Amino acid sequence: MIERIKEDILAYLTRDPAATSRLAVILCYPGLHALWLHRIAHKIDKFGWRIIARFIAMMSRFMTGIEIHPSAIIGRRIVIDHGMGVVIGETAIIGDDVTIYHGVTLGGISLHKGQRHPTIGDGVIIGAGAKILGPIHVGARARIGSNAVVTKDVDEDSTMIGVPAHSTHDVRVASDAFVAYGECVSEGERDPIYAELNALKERLDALEARTTL
Repeated sequence: MIERIKEDILAYLTRDPAATSRLAVILCYPGLHALWLHRIAHKIDKFGWRIIARFIAMMSRFMTGIEIHPSAIIGRRIVIDHGMGVVIGETAIIGDDVTIYHGVTLGGISLHKGQRHPTIGDGVIIGAGAKILGPIHVGARARIGSNAVVTKDVDEDSTMIGVPAHSTHDVRVASDAFVAYGECVSEGERDPIYAELNALKERLDALEARTTL
């Protein structure tokens, strides 16, 4: 248990540049508090004391603004950043090293009692306000863009945006470094975003030069 707590804290220190110290993470990060309370509720739920588990989950939601059903299965080194408005449903399964931003919903779309919530692979990043709905699978290391609505399976290393969500390109992150959303530009490679902005600036300069003639 001590090792789990240590790696939880380290995950926040690694992925949130605003995390200044271990003490700050322990005291000031509601996402971490929600995860710790969920572990307690989940163990109690597995013993069959479901009312108690649901009560703990309700108190956690009241304190953190994050709603996690006690039956949801959540892996290691999860980061729920900011966290307000996050909803994780009863049959949701989340792998290791997943990052979830505020306003995310892992929800169901039917009254079916079986698996009706998403399964999230290892290393996935889910942007603010994204909705992942139904018993679908999100492959490892996928990026789900802010406010995307995902209702179909997502391949590994994909980036999904839009409503309904569609794939834009393969991320293909070569290193283990945490890279939120975008591509990991290797050393010596030109940043494609910078190149596009520079091209736009050159066109704007050319237009301004023509208007002054």
